[in-house]
Amino acid sequence: MSNNEDIRVLTTQLAADPSSLVFLPLGEALRRRGQLEAAQKVAVAGLTRYPDLADAHDLLARVLGDQGDLERAFDEWDIALRLDPGHAGAHKGIGFLYFVAGELPQALEHLAAAQAADPGAEGVAAAVARVREALAAREAPAAAPPPAPTPEAMIAATESAIAELPELPAEADDAIFAGLEGARDGLLLLDGNGLRLGGGLTSPSGAAVGDAVAAHLAGVFKDASRAVRLLELGAWKSIAAESGDANFFLSAPTSESLLLLVRDNSVPIGRLAWQADRAASAARAWLERPA
Repeated sequence: MSNNEDIRVLTTQLAADPSSLVFLPLGEALRRRGQLEAAQKVAVAGLTRYPDLADAHDLLARVLGDQGDLERAFDEWDIALRLDPGHAGAHKGIGFLYFVAGELPQALEHLAAAQAADPGAEGVAAAVARVREALAAREAPAAAPPPAPTPEAMIAATESAIAELPELPAEADDAIFAGLEGARDGLLLLDGNGLRLGGGLTSPSGAAVGDAVAAHLAGVFKDASRAVRLLELGAWKSIAAESGDANFFLSAPTSESLLLLVRDNSVPIGRLAWQADRAASAARAWLERPA
């Protein structure tokens, strides 16, 4: 049976018996198909009938994770573990969130628990091995620092690096986000290697920091993609963050690009997501334009 047929059959069964646990496979089928709003409605409706069912909280958490709402996803997985301390899905989900946050000991604890609860779960063993490797690398003694370069060597290296930098098309900054708020300050488009493709950012002092931020974000892009692949949580879509001075929204216009939107902390995350969606559409059109 195809996924569409599965959804039709499960929907019919749930309509015939709203108290049925069929909402669990239905919600999961909708999530895997990318119908996240429908999957969330099914999961929430199921939780109203079964608030103490760990599997229902796990389902909602996975949907929220796909939607980029990692804080609420963590809360739902935490509830699932309080209801069922050995729940493999909840341990796997929280382990992933700790891994993304860089909390490797906690990530390993939960992923190992998920593996113990369900030894045959696909992807978990690889994720455990990956976290152990990262922990070993972190705990390895640091190598002796290389000798300090001479001023002449530093100048030569800098000149060589500048000469090898790829040129950014002159029209890129204006062409990509033309007409959008903050097109030249607060929007940044980069490729998977951390090369700024367009837009820009300035620090509070007025310094241009777009290229430096793009270089740092390349690691975030690769870690997020690797983590969701290892833990089989579906492709990541966005990451929102709030700080004391500004709010941030990260999204991927294409599989090989990353978009950062920065706004004053008075701008709510919901509006940030809307602005990021418009900017991502503009970036996607620019990236896919004919050569």
